[in-house]
Amino acid sequence: MTTRHTVSAVDPFELPEWLGTSQVVWAATTSIHDTYLVTGELSGAGEQTACDLLAADVAYPQPVLEEQWRSSAHQAWTHAQVSVLEYDGRLTLPVPGTGFTADLVLESLARFAKALGVSSDRFSATLRL
Repeated sequence: MTTRHTVSAVDPFELPEWLGTSQVVWAATTSIHDTYLVTGELSGAGEQTACDLLAADVAYPQPVLEEQWRSSAHQAWTHAQVSVLEYDGRLTLPVPGTGFTADLVLESLARFAKALGVSSDRFSATLRL
């Protein structure tokens, strides 16, 4: 049985303004180990929004992304950027690979800050081991 995920592109400049004007904390709500999807929350300026990290190359038992979205994630990464998607109704950053390390999480968030047009020093992260 194949599960279809709802995926669409997100324009970073249409995201809430506080993401680009305040200090932002991304907090993982699940562990970064042994998973292809790390759920998390962005918070700042008294606001909060979901933001997950997705390992775009997981293909077994079924692909987590269709080829067009996986290819887009790789293209953005090659250019020191990150794609921004809505994946099953949640803001999601697809990252090339099949899993996560602390360094990869931090790099993903730095690229997200760049997509928003702000310095990455406005972002901090809390991980769950």
